[in-house]
Amino acid sequence: MKPGKLPENVLKRSVLKFVKSKREEVKVGAAVGADCAILKFDAGEDMATAVCSRVAEDEESVWMALASVTNNLAAAGSEPVAVLVTLLLPKGYQESDMKDLMLFLEKKCREYKIEIAGGHTQVLREINAPVISLTAIGKRPEEWGSTAARPGQDIVVAGYIGAEGTLRLVKNYKKDLGKRFSESFLEDAMVLREHLSVMKEAAIAGKSGVRAMHDVSGGGIFGALWELAQRSGVGLEIDLRKIPVKQHTIEVCNFFQINPYELQSGGCLLMAAEDGEQVAEALQQEGIPAVVVGKATAGNDRLITVDEEMRFLTPPKKDAAEVAREIKNQ
Repeated sequence: MKPGKLPENVLKRSVLKFVKSKREEVKVGAAVGADCAILKFDAGEDMATAVCSRVAEDEESVWMALASVTNNLAAAGSEPVAVLVTLLLPKGYQESDMKDLMLFLEKKCREYKIEIAGGHTQVLREINAPVISLTAIGKRPEEWGSTAARPGQDIVVAGYIGAEGTLRLVKNYKKDLGKRFSESFLEDAMVLREHLSVMKEAAIAGKSGVRAMHDVSGGGIFGALWELAQRSGVGLEIDLRKIPVKQHTIEVCNFFQINPYELQSGGCLLMAAEDGEQVAEALQQEGIPAVVVGKATAGNDRLITVDEEMRFLTPPKKDAAEVAREIKNQ
């Protein structure tokens, strides 16, 4: 396609045509000439927003972007309602590829009852890869309360750490990994794409009274633990051996000599709860792996224990997947 704003006929047939999922909260949604979306929430509801941008290489990249913004909302106790989509496309990008992208995005939005309420699409000379930016809008009860962890609460992890990072590494370095691992091993790892959303986990936890939740993303579980403790002003005592991790993630991280506990972990939810075992059981009854991994404590010490050994948790550094990329590019 040529640089500039999309012609109206292209916008209609390759973008707006696929916007079908609807929500009653969206009063003015995606349409030709609609320069803003209008949403209406009931009295007693707060609005929440989250943003994510990714290079839109393929369906997995688009799904990771959508999962990221909706997970951010869900972890704040919010129900995702709508998403605004910005597509920045390089010169020569094929309309058929844009159509496929929109078809996939609408399919995932419909699956999670989210309306594509608007956005912007443009072809630019200045970029050489497609970029998608999503702004998600959600709602939650205004009486939701504090989202801070408190000393004495149990720390619960739902899902497996490192899922998103493992998926990215297998997708980007399949040829290298294929020198050590079987095709079936790598195919099994790609199944992790089905476990990137924490909307169900957050909803179950919220009904169980959990208010302190954190979407485990860049920086991995170590980064998420630090951020939850930092925003809450609490210490931590965490048993490393209790943190759930798939063998695929361990094997792939060993291959790249990176730390699985610092690997991007979309699809994993970190929580603080008064009765962590009860919350974990509620999640397990819905087929979601969940476990109590430690406690929030008074003070500032954030401790990770492995058997009798102990180390201090430090602020998150570079995500392990980025470390792997740098190693491969050396």
